[in-house]
Amino acid sequence: MHCAPEPGAKRLSFFERYLSLWVALCIVAGVAIGKAAPGLVALLSRLEVSRVNLPIAVLIWLMIYPMMLRIDFAALRGVGRRPKGLLIVLFVNWLVKPFSMTFLGWLFFKQLFGGLIGPELGDQYLAGAIILAAAPCTAMVFVWSYLTDGDPAYTLVQVALNDLIMLVAFAPIVMLLLGVSNITVPYDVLLYSVVLYIVIPLGAGALSRAVLLRTRGAAWFEGVFLPRLKPVSVTALLATLVLIFAFQGEVIVGKVSHIVLIAIPLLIQVYFNSSLAYGLARWLRVPHSIAAPGALIGASNFFELAVATAISLFGLTSGATLATVVGVLVEVPVMLSVCSFCNRTRHWFPTVEGERVPLAVPADAPR
Repeated sequence: MHCAPEPGAKRLSFFERYLSLWVALCIVAGVAIGKAAPGLVALLSRLEVSRVNLPIAVLIWLMIYPMMLRIDFAALRGVGRRPKGLLIVLFVNWLVKPFSMTFLGWLFFKQLFGGLIGPELGDQYLAGAIILAAAPCTAMVFVWSYLTDGDPAYTLVQVALNDLIMLVAFAPIVMLLLGVSNITVPYDVLLYSVVLYIVIPLGAGALSRAVLLRTRGAAWFEGVFLPRLKPVSVTALLATLVLIFAFQGEVIVGKVSHIVLIAIPLLIQVYFNSSLAYGLARWLRVPHSIAAPGALIGASNFFELAVATAISLFGLTSGATLATVVGVLVEVPVMLSVCSFCNRTRHWFPTVEGERVPLAVPADAPR
């Protein structure tokens, strides 16, 4: 997945190195399960609280709990001394991403693909793309940060700031770009998701870390306990994909050609935003452990919120909802490619003492 890492960089296991293959297999398995066992899939999809699916919430919790264990909360005080990474992420997510997606959506869905999909579907696909871009990522970024050996404490602050801004900025941006004044944003989805995906695992991770460090010591915690949990995150990620694509299998199979068309501007958007964030970080000499998660945050989306908003505004079978589902379809394989690029270009960033000061687990600590 990437070339020989620097000393101290996280080395991926065989399972993690071929994660793209396992992701592809899980997508196929999810669609197959959705077709073969629609009753079971329908039952699982109904296990919701305010449109937050509980089985997926549990799996995402299992994904990010090991990441939360790595956060040294005393190190959070150091984040304010290095604001560049935070400013880059906020600039890309809120001043660039929604507006560049609007332009790309208009260009592809209304102009280049207008003759293939028609004006009505073009409007709906554009709306779905806008909703997706206005909902930057949340919990999943902890997985991507882990795969690039990102600083977990800094990543936590980046994600937390995004969530706070999303509470007040998501609705106005969507209203502005969609040109509607009566939008109803499912804030309960946003709030429940933040609680389920961040607050609960963060609290559990902080408590577990404190207890285990006190009772077993740092050497056992870093060298034994954390490595044992590594397979849990990746396994939960794959199981999440199986469920998501089992839920959406019927839609995916029914509109393959449109999915390809929708995916094109979404892919361009992902690579544009990640490249912009990563390039700004390199230009401003931000450490790689902050730059890589920043690029990944700029590229990914809060798909639960986007899908729920599209359904509430346009309906379950609308083109807008399909566009947000395609965002889920392309995100994981694409994010893995961004992770790979970040790992291969680690040498672009400063490693001199004083320029790359870890905020959490030291790079040379046993994992």
